[in-house]
Amino acid sequence: MICETLADFAAVLPRAGGLAGLDLGTKTIGFAVSDGLRQVASPLTTIRREKFTLDAAALLRLVAERELKGIILGLPLNMDGSEGPRCQSTRAFARNLSRLTDLPIGYWDERLSTVAAERALLEADTSRKRRAEVIDHVAAGYILQGALDRLRNIAGAA
Repeated sequence: MICETLADFAAVLPRAGGLAGLDLGTKTIGFAVSDGLRQVASPLTTIRREKFTLDAAALLRLVAERELKGIILGLPLNMDGSEGPRCQSTRAFARNLSRLTDLPIGYWDERLSTVAAERALLEADTSRKRRAEVIDHVAAGYILQGALDRLRNIAGAA
């Protein structure tokens, strides 16, 4: 089930259980997870993209292993807030993934998440080689943490 707003996503989630955060790239998918109380996002791994069926199988295997309750996809909006081809690609990925799982799928504005992840890795004095290896799942962690923070505000307002 695809939820267009985070409020809709929150409405269909169980009270507890971890979430997955995804940073979809053309060559890789960054994968992050939250704890069961949805307080902290942790970068987990990067999946090298092959074709959709293999990518989805790898993602859903990780989701099942961790008994996650929902999936947040980074939505790569343009800086002016408009949607371009990358957003259309992300939405198509979500539609295809929703046919393979009953878990709710939500979106989070991922503008500047990779920039923030790169900055954090630079501040941590991470080597260029290591940054290239981890940037995608660190960006997924930023995406998921932003969504978790917003979900807490939605729950507090309810």
